[in-house]
Amino acid sequence: MNQDYMKTKPILPLVLSMSLPMVLSMLVNSLYNIVDSFFVARISENAMNALSLVFPIQNLITAIAVGFGVGMNAVIAFYLGTEDHKKAEDSMAQGLLLSAIHGLILMVVCVVFIPNFLKFFTNDPVVLKDGILYGRIAFSFSFVIQVGIAFEKIYQSLGRMALTMKIMIIGCVTNIILDPILIFGLGPIPAMGIAGAAIATGIGQTVPFILYLYYYKVDLPLRIHKEALESTQYYKKLYGIGIPATLNIALPSVLISVLNAILISYSAIHVVVLGIYYKLQTFVFMPSNGIIQGIRPLVGYNYGAKEYDRINKIYKLTLGLSLIIMIAGTLLCFVFPKEIMGLFTKNKETLDAGVTALRIISISFVFSSLSLTSGGVLEGLGMGIPSLIISLCRYVVIILPCAYILSSLLGPTGVWHAFWITEVFTAVISLLIYKKKKKDSFNL
Repeated sequence: MNQDYMKTKPILPLVLSMSLPMVLSMLVNSLYNIVDSFFVARISENAMNALSLVFPIQNLITAIAVGFGVGMNAVIAFYLGTEDHKKAEDSMAQGLLLSAIHGLILMVVCVVFIPNFLKFFTNDPVVLKDGILYGRIAFSFSFVIQVGIAFEKIYQSLGRMALTMKIMIIGCVTNIILDPILIFGLGPIPAMGIAGAAIATGIGQTVPFILYLYYYKVDLPLRIHKEALESTQYYKKLYGIGIPATLNIALPSVLISVLNAILISYSAIHVVVLGIYYKLQTFVFMPSNGIIQGIRPLVGYNYGAKEYDRINKIYKLTLGLSLIIMIAGTLLCFVFPKEIMGLFTKNKETLDAGVTALRIISISFVFSSLSLTSGGVLEGLGMGIPSLIISLCRYVVIILPCAYILSSLLGPTGVWHAFWITEVFTAVISLLIYKKKKKDSFNL
């Protein structure tokens, strides 16, 4: 298993070869999110409202899977960089075991507590019924989500981006095909409404899980050994990176829930708009996140190999690529906000509120490039806490008080302005944190 290309190949082609498959995967995943919401919106606005309220819990489940997977990715890539194959295998085995345990716990807890969670935000019996039905079906797939994403991060740590891209696309396409069939019915298959959307999502997540099990059997150069499963040697290191990374990804769920509580005091329309926005913003942020996923194993490997100058070059290139994507996203939201929102609602009041929200929030995209890139590289270096501090600024420390104060002055529009104000301050903070940690860790 020769991975010397991670420290010898020229930076631009290396980053592109690792990132482009992930960017394509993220774009397809974003398309799935949009298509899923498109079909649910065709059921009713109540169904879309239910989906928006359940989304924070879905995001939390995914956050735990991806965040812990980031920890696995960083640890495995680091040991591969130091050429310690056994430690890479042992940390992988222990990470998979913990991911399986996470999945079982999440399945039980989320299925049991979803009714109480939804009652914090709505008393509408139709929305409650739809939300509980969708949530309980979707949460039943928590185990396959946790283990499937763990395998994805393992392959990414090995530089096998093309394979993870292929598997992610297969899962998303499966979901997209099944959505209209299960929601509206086809031939002998009955129309299942919002339950059909949840089942389609679950099947779309199960297919990658099965494929990863197959590829582990025939293709993965790292193997699981019984002795490693009986040890807890790498738990601290895995959680040391995985918990901050999980919180990084889970914090948007906290943010959405708090913002929903603020917005619902004005109108349920604004809750729907926020839900639609968070589906749409994945189409902008997912490509940047794809680049971050691509460079994390490069950063970890080069850190283990003490190639510090390459890490700095990777950071600068990633920031430039992210800026290009964010500028394009801002332009789309400014020029075509009505057409974009019109994919999800025909209600004039919702449409007008959505157009206003998109144009204001999209100002924040460009500034977010700095915090995304800095946080991603810090995670690749195994520095979970500094990355978490950046995310806390983005999703809690700055934006929540800002949204509360501005909403009391400007109404719902104040919440939208809180997004770009937060990103400006966080961009400065993230740059300062990254420079300090870079200086402390290696001399450039």
